[in-house]
Amino acid sequence: MLLAPATAIAQDGSVPRLDPKAPIVLIGHRGASGYRPEHTLASYELAIEQGADFIEPDLVLTKDKVFVARHENDITGTTDVANHPEFAARKTTKVIDGETHTGWFTEDFTLAELKTLRAKERLPSLRPGNAKYDGEFAIPTLDEVIALAKRRKKELHRTIGIYPETKHPSYFASIGLPMDDTLVAQLKKAGWSKPTDPVFIQSFEVNNLKHIHTLTGIRLIQLMGSTGAPADNAAPSYAAMTTPAGLKAIAGYAYGIGPGLDMIQNGDAPPSTLVRDAHAAGLRLHPWTFRAENNFLIPSFRTGTAPAAHGRLSDEIQLYLRLGIDGFFTDFPDIGAAARTAAQK
Repeated sequence: MLLAPATAIAQDGSVPRLDPKAPIVLIGHRGASGYRPEHTLASYELAIEQGADFIEPDLVLTKDKVFVARHENDITGTTDVANHPEFAARKTTKVIDGETHTGWFTEDFTLAELKTLRAKERLPSLRPGNAKYDGEFAIPTLDEVIALAKRRKKELHRTIGIYPETKHPSYFASIGLPMDDTLVAQLKKAGWSKPTDPVFIQSFEVNNLKHIHTLTGIRLIQLMGSTGAPADNAAPSYAAMTTPAGLKAIAGYAYGIGPGLDMIQNGDAPPSTLVRDAHAAGLRLHPWTFRAENNFLIPSFRTGTAPAAHGRLSDEIQLYLRLGIDGFFTDFPDIGAAARTAAQK
């Protein structure tokens, strides 16, 4: 049953959330990736300490069909694999979702082999402090991420969930490594299969979410960007999916949408109608990704001109909260938690 749409706009431009009594969901994007190399247990642990309700592992598969947390299956930029001469021959070129990539890929390694690698910072020029941790942390499995969330939930007596993204599901299925059923089975083994369980599953593709919808009651989030289209060609464009008809179709299988920030407000331009339109279709919005560096901020929230300098991230988050978002992804959960508190006063 859909909640009544919240479309009223206050004089200050604020829009009610779809369910104003529900907590605003704070998602540690790849953990606390503004402070530690992304997709490491250290990053997830810090995100929880800083107040995140959910930690987000991007999921890819190993050669022996184990889910691990990496931003991409191309691990060239996020691990020290290039420094391992025993894996030099594994470097190759592949076409993934229409784009050519040259490097090393998780599907060409067993879990045991991946565990010999160490993570490194993906954005060292913007986050030199993170690069100081290069070489310290291993690549975590989904099982390890689940165990961390459960342990910390028990210790802290508050919601600590996971928010996994299936990365390139059509590609993995095409090479004999289908994701959907395996992921649902693993989550069910962990005790999670209902809409009330502390899990969201997200994807930029459509058909895998529709399939997962037939397998589990876990809440699903349709990711989308301001340009392009789903890699499975299930829609002509993400723009088409944000029309009233497109949003109504998404509501048939998903709990909400995860739009890029610029789909809600592009720079300092007036906001779009996406929040109100999605709420009218009964969908929640969890946009991505709030980052503190000037390089990523709306111009009016930047401090100085250095790309790596930190601007007014809290103010930017509070702006979007006034626009009615129901949750958000951030690399800086501590700033996100403070902004959420300030917005609710």
